[in-house]
Amino acid sequence: MEQAYLDLGKKLIAEGHDKGDRTGTGTKSLFGYQMRFDLNEGFPLLTTKRVPFGLIKSELLWFLKGDTNIRYLLQHNNHIWDEWAFERYIKSDDYNGPDMTDFGHRSLVDEKFNEEYQKQMTDFCEKIVADEEFAKKHGDLGHIYGYQWRHWEKQDGTFIDQIKDVIEMIKTNPDSRRLIVTAWNPEDIPSMALPPCHTMFQFYVSDGKLSCQLYQRSADVFLGVPFNIASYALLTHLIAHETGLGVGEFVHTLGDAHLYQNHIEQMKEQLSRDVRPAPTLILNQEKDSVFDFEMEDIKVENYTPHPTIKAPIAV
Repeated sequence: MEQAYLDLGKKLIAEGHDKGDRTGTGTKSLFGYQMRFDLNEGFPLLTTKRVPFGLIKSELLWFLKGDTNIRYLLQHNNHIWDEWAFERYIKSDDYNGPDMTDFGHRSLVDEKFNEEYQKQMTDFCEKIVADEEFAKKHGDLGHIYGYQWRHWEKQDGTFIDQIKDVIEMIKTNPDSRRLIVTAWNPEDIPSMALPPCHTMFQFYVSDGKLSCQLYQRSADVFLGVPFNIASYALLTHLIAHETGLGVGEFVHTLGDAHLYQNHIEQMKEQLSRDVRPAPTLILNQEKDSVFDFEMEDIKVENYTPHPTIKAPIAV
């Protein structure tokens, strides 16, 4: 199962097109790629490097709550959205520290600048957790995933809860071809710290099993995609649990699948490692609704990965 991801890494290194990108880092890129994961063969949490499942859980639960403020994530020691909140803060009138606006370029070559950036961002995150009013003002990321999933705003000012609606449709009309949730709202893109990378997903019911296909417009293959695979596999399990279905496949369709130039050596290291058995997902069977699950209700067993491989994030 994991081999599908590793094959993509190999193909990007061997055949990827050299392309520029928004961050100025440079990528090797392919357009239009699909991977399939049979969720009955185990939970697709990569074993060729450690993928922190706690971060995946807390981010997905954050989305499902409809939350868009990083305070919840920071309270659960999840820092994967820090850079985007901090980037918005340093561009605000309230920021009075050193100039950090050229981070994307200078951090790659200026060690002193990078140290100061990390210090300022750490101070920012600590203040988000400690000061609720500061968090309300500077911790919000705009109308990103959770907002669109749970509070899509209609022209008449009312809202659509896409997650609640799709669960009801799976229960009442499982053969529907409209079991779709989208995070891509063109009107709201300017308000978002980062436009949705995983833009739309569709469910499919057959033989008593729930499958999910995700379309991802932009896919950071080394850092982001392992999270995306596990996150949507978890979402499929959670919704299958509530709707009384087994699990089928997770199908991952990628638009621009890219490997950043400063991730190539890390990917080569990962490709040199052997694949270990996939772990098993354990859900609290006493919870009926996806909206009732908390961190302690979701676990993986028998996860024995190779060590973490660190790589810089492109912002």
